[in-house]
Amino acid sequence: MLDRKPAKTDYCPAPERRGLSRYQAAEYVGIGTSKFDLMVRDGRMLLPKRIDDRCVWDRRHIDRAFELLEGATVMEDNPWDL
Repeated sequence: MLDRKPAKTDYCPAPERRGLSRYQAAEYVGIGTSKFDLMVRDGRMLLPKRIDDRCVWDRRHIDRAFELLEGATVMEDNPWDL
């Protein structure tokens, strides 16, 4: 029997997905879909782009909206620090 080695190919990782579904967008931000829907309704997250019958959120727009959210980025007195 012949020992065949797999064909050598250059591995090229897939690019990061730019368009995200509602579930993926919520997961990307770290929240549930209900909270994400609320944030879209109140304007804290942008509306999706329409691609035929699909709603797709642009990851770059999500990043920008997330950066504009209010809240401290650094805790001055973290009670968990010793």
